[in-house]
Amino acid sequence: MAGMVYFSGWRSSRDSKSLSEGQEPKSGRVYTMYHGTHINNARAIITSGFKPSTGGLLGKGVYVSRNIDKAKCYPLRTDKREQVVFKMKVNVGKVKKIDCDNHPLQKSWHQNGYDCAWIPPHSNVTAIKSGREEDCVWDPSRITVVDVAVCMDGNQRRELRSLLRQQVREAGCGLCGVDTDEPHDVQDCWQCGSRICPFEREHVCVSSS
Repeated sequence: MAGMVYFSGWRSSRDSKSLSEGQEPKSGRVYTMYHGTHINNARAIITSGFKPSTGGLLGKGVYVSRNIDKAKCYPLRTDKREQVVFKMKVNVGKVKKIDCDNHPLQKSWHQNGYDCAWIPPHSNVTAIKSGREEDCVWDPSRITVVDVAVCMDGNQRRELRSLLRQQVREAGCGLCGVDTDEPHDVQDCWQCGSRICPFEREHVCVSSS
């Protein structure tokens, strides 16, 4: 059809802020990350934001990862049919690397002026048996949900995406971070089904299974 553009993957000529899981995040940047949750929590997260956990390997905060396969492991002991994995944009603020057991700032990084803690992949933190990187964000307002990356129930996925679109209309486009007077032509990637905006610097297709 004339005038119709179909998007799959691309990388803009502008400087990209994409980051592989092995690269150390730079303070003040915004990165794509993922979070796995139970489907019963998904609506509340979209409408009201994340509630920080009261504890964990890195203490209090919202646990996320640049590795979607790690996010797919959570929540633990949950049927995959009841799982949702969110794709998010995360403003990491000031980042502290935690790369060994019993690190002196392992659970007190925020009290020492950091906004996010990062465990590199294949670090000396024995609790991360998968070898995949992990991040913990102190302030949930630094996290913007932009898509439902994984949800086995197609109807539920469509409903959650519809709710996300409603939030975007009210708060602006969270996918690209570009301010314009007109609404952005947000649509589904024809290959992987992710929600994408043509103003994004980069889109890399990920499996939705």
